[in-house]
Amino acid sequence: MSDEKQPLLTGPNSPENVIEIQSTEPVINDDGPSTEKTKGDYCPASERCLEYPTSNFDTMIHLLKGNIGTGILAMPDAFKNAGLIFGVFCTLIMGAMCTHCMHILVQCSHELCIRSEKPALSFSEVIEDSFLSGPIVFRPYAKKMRALVNIFLVITQLGFCCVYFLFVATNLQDTMHLFRINLSVHLYLTLLFPLIVALAMVKNLKYLTPVSLVASIMTAWGLAITFYYILQDLPHSKEVNPIATWHQLPLYFGTAIYAFEGIGVVLPLENNMKTPEDFGGWNGVLNTGMVIVAALYTAVGFFGYLKYGDSVQGSITLNLPNTLLAQSVRFVMAAAIFLSYGLQFYVPMNIVWPYVKSKLSSENALKHGEAMTRIALISITFLAAAMIPNLSGIISLVGAFSSSALALIFPPLIEIMTFWPDQLGKNDWKFWKDIVIIVFGVTGFLFGTYTSIENILIKS
Repeated sequence: MSDEKQPLLTGPNSPENVIEIQSTEPVINDDGPSTEKTKGDYCPASERCLEYPTSNFDTMIHLLKGNIGTGILAMPDAFKNAGLIFGVFCTLIMGAMCTHCMHILVQCSHELCIRSEKPALSFSEVIEDSFLSGPIVFRPYAKKMRALVNIFLVITQLGFCCVYFLFVATNLQDTMHLFRINLSVHLYLTLLFPLIVALAMVKNLKYLTPVSLVASIMTAWGLAITFYYILQDLPHSKEVNPIATWHQLPLYFGTAIYAFEGIGVVLPLENNMKTPEDFGGWNGVLNTGMVIVAALYTAVGFFGYLKYGDSVQGSITLNLPNTLLAQSVRFVMAAAIFLSYGLQFYVPMNIVWPYVKSKLSSENALKHGEAMTRIALISITFLAAAMIPNLSGIISLVGAFSSSALALIFPPLIEIMTFWPDQLGKNDWKFWKDIVIIVFGVTGFLFGTYTSIENILIKS
């Protein structure tokens, strides 16, 4: 999960009505006849004024960080709901599909930047501009689609924050058992609340950068020790299910899509690269990074489920033995996720606060409004974690409900709208391909959400 899931730079305000989609437009010169300015003359990357552009390596590190979080620790639980063999194939297919949708988003953003002559667009701006250039019947819904994407971004990020809250509390609870301190998870959540409020009050991402670096080092350490434990004394593969029941698959979908939902970080990274042309392509930064992510997810899921079988919990750290080294992993991972809360919280606050600010008129309200908004949003994540203290259930629900929409439904819809009607490939193959992805995403959204809610209610 990323520290920013909104672009760090955006272009000028878009026209209120319709964006021109013709490939050429006349330009009248005073000294002679009109000439034609092709849309290919505008290069968004060359118009970006970046104070600190990122290198390919920097972008790779950010991409890995944006995709590797609590989701990777839940992959053994996902494999439990898919089966050992089926889980491998499903995870690789899911990774390929999510990566393809990331490419779609980047390509459509580039095309729409050229049409509207903007240096960069955010996720919500991309879907708005795509609807404005799509079929006439859908153009009036452009602003509503922009608002819808922002709503899903807020829900997703607050869902991540809720998972972070609960992850830290459950791992602390498990660690404290070693010292014979037995407190309820709700009490740990209450004790964490003021600390998280203090951390989330940091407004400038500049001051969160060192925190992010420390969290990244802690995460790497935690994963290394986790692999050390799960690779020891592995049982035979016959002792676990190769394929799970159909009723469990929606839970797998929710957890897996939660883990792979890093699409929000893609546009900010590409927009801020020194050489954005290196982001795409078969051996570009995006494909290279996502291959590493998919390999890590598959490895953790495969060996974690093989090691602990059906007793695997919502976070693999909760299955580690009660040794000092294993307990250090729980503590380190809990600390890393705690320190990452502020970065995750930055995104929903960045979307919600401008809207709230526009509704405030008095100077006193503006003075205290931002702090109150922060506390209100943090309280939402606290209450959700307290009401549903089921880590695997919350992860699956967040993934199925909101992450599936952002990762699998909106990108192919954007591609259809952007290249409608005559740029969808021979025999409109892109259109039919996108329809298949959308149907898959909607199916996972409906069944995954229903099954996740059912699972939460059963375990409550």
